[in-house]
Amino acid sequence: MLVVWLFLVLPLLWLVAFRYRRRRMYALASKITGGKEELPFIGITHKFTGTTEDIMSSLKELSYTAMENDGMIRGWLGHILYFLALDPVDLEVVLKTCLEKDDLHRFLRKIIGYGAIFAPVSIWRPRRKILVPAFSPKIVDSFVPVFAEQKTAFGVNINAQDDEKSPFLVELNNILQLACERIFHLWLQPDWLYKFFPQYRRHKQSLRILHGFTNDVIMKKRDELKAAQRLEAKHEFDLSDYSNKTFLDLLIHFSGGEKGYSNMELREEILTLTIAATDTSATAVGYTLKMMAKYPHIQEKVLEELDDVFGDSDRLFEKEDLLRLKYLERVIKETLRLFPPVPFIIRKVDEEITLPSGRVLPAGSGVVVSIWGTHRNPKYWGPDAEKFDPDRFLLERFNLKHPCAFIPFSSGPRNCIGYQYALMSIKTALSSILRYNRVVGDTEACATPQIRVKLDVMMKAVDGYEVALERRRLPKCKA
Repeated sequence: MLVVWLFLVLPLLWLVAFRYRRRRMYALASKITGGKEELPFIGITHKFTGTTEDIMSSLKELSYTAMENDGMIRGWLGHILYFLALDPVDLEVVLKTCLEKDDLHRFLRKIIGYGAIFAPVSIWRPRRKILVPAFSPKIVDSFVPVFAEQKTAFGVNINAQDDEKSPFLVELNNILQLACERIFHLWLQPDWLYKFFPQYRRHKQSLRILHGFTNDVIMKKRDELKAAQRLEAKHEFDLSDYSNKTFLDLLIHFSGGEKGYSNMELREEILTLTIAATDTSATAVGYTLKMMAKYPHIQEKVLEELDDVFGDSDRLFEKEDLLRLKYLERVIKETLRLFPPVPFIIRKVDEEITLPSGRVLPAGSGVVVSIWGTHRNPKYWGPDAEKFDPDRFLLERFNLKHPCAFIPFSSGPRNCIGYQYALMSIKTALSSILRYNRVVGDTEACATPQIRVKLDVMMKAVDGYEVALERRRLPKCKA
């Protein structure tokens, strides 16, 4: 009888103690409006039980609810408290002070390890110092011809243009989808339980292929550098060296050569930059091409500008062209506003923080920064916030009420270090395609573009960016 009594009382005592320790969290959470359909005990967990398209739909719905509630709502995922925020004034403080990534990033770390973007602050700080010189303007500019020739900045050929079923690309997409499902499906989170689901076997297979590919690239690069005796101690690179370096070369050099990053650390940074830089840029290119098909009158302006800059020549894209393609840049920025590749950022609140809005976020909670919602907030973008209008980025019209109202590359100390690299690669890729081709497809009668999207860590089009190209002129024959 005593044993039965203990089984009944002890859990109850533990629950009382658990809630008592968190009483401050519950008190502060109660002052902020909860999401619609919030249920006892599970909160809004039931809204994230579907596919990654369903997950994205739920997050969009929550973002609209936050707009209706002065830029913030709360939501419980079981016992874990999150706030979804999208007001730029509050976001500036969150992104400057809450530097630690949320615990949910542990599922991404199982894929890429401690690459600088997703790493804890203690690892992120020294690694970012290594990355900063690698993304200096002079080095970034040196990659223009690399992009123009459709190579990769890592010096790795994954045959993406000719083989859409490249194992590396296929498994990268697969594992990002699996990671997103695990982040939002609570029953997939415990490691011991995950092993009983079919996703676990697919995850292991994808990880084996991704790690095997990058390990092979690193070993070949190590051998190449040793053979060429390029690991001699240097204090700096001459500018003439940049055009011959890949990012992998730079990572090895700036980390200290043979005494710097280990092969595992190099793999972590390669995979991180592939996901956070290369994949996001490709996603932005895909959305922009979709916009070209939907709005032919906008595409024609882009084509006219390209013809003015390049004429009928077949010369490669040069860095001086970046400043001349002003309308294309506005189209890209407007696409990034409505379809940011990274629509949500999750930060951990380590210490209680009071925001400019007066809201107080308790320690131990998390903040979901809705970039998607921020970019569509009528309070900052006007009543036509949902409409695709590149000219809103004209100098005479672009007058943000707050700098964090447009943050496709995040903001604060942990912003995207490669944003210049990303914009350059996007603009170069699009100009290379549109100089010779016109995008055709279903046009959009409404100024508000409709694209089915899913959340596979990045926000991606469900149809895989299906567009058709119509040749508008042929390249000149080379003698």
